[in-house]
Amino acid sequence: MNALIDTMQRLFDFIGKSIPEWGIALLARGAIAYTFWSSGRSKVSGFLDISDSTFLLFEHEYGVPLIPPNIAAHMATYAEHFFPILLVLGLFTRFAALSLLIMTAVIQLFVYPDAWNVHMWWALAMLYLIRHGGGLVSLDRLLWK
Repeated sequence: MNALIDTMQRLFDFIGKSIPEWGIALLARGAIAYTFWSSGRSKVSGFLDISDSTFLLFEHEYGVPLIPPNIAAHMATYAEHFFPILLVLGLFTRFAALSLLIMTAVIQLFVYPDAWNVHMWWALAMLYLIRHGGGLVSLDRLLWK
């Protein structure tokens, strides 16, 4: 039994040393950026002209409290374009990830409460970025060593 445990420990040590932290951060940044960028692009026509269907969704389907639907549509659309750019660049990574995590919580609580099985993976990636930052391959690292 000890031989099996030792073998497994060596395997996990090898895997842990083979996967660089910067690669995990880059993958997390890319995955979250792609997810939100794609959502943002579905809300516009042209560059940043918010589509009529987006306003209708915010007015009739998305139940965001306290914020008027037209303002919520603008806020969400611009956030889904701005924060992914920051993540791709690795610039203000923790701030961008925290902002999108808050947005995810709002989506989870008020818009799609049954979608926790998707949102938990987004949250996991964002929590990693909030905790560890953008990694070695980021403007954050270049600007603030």
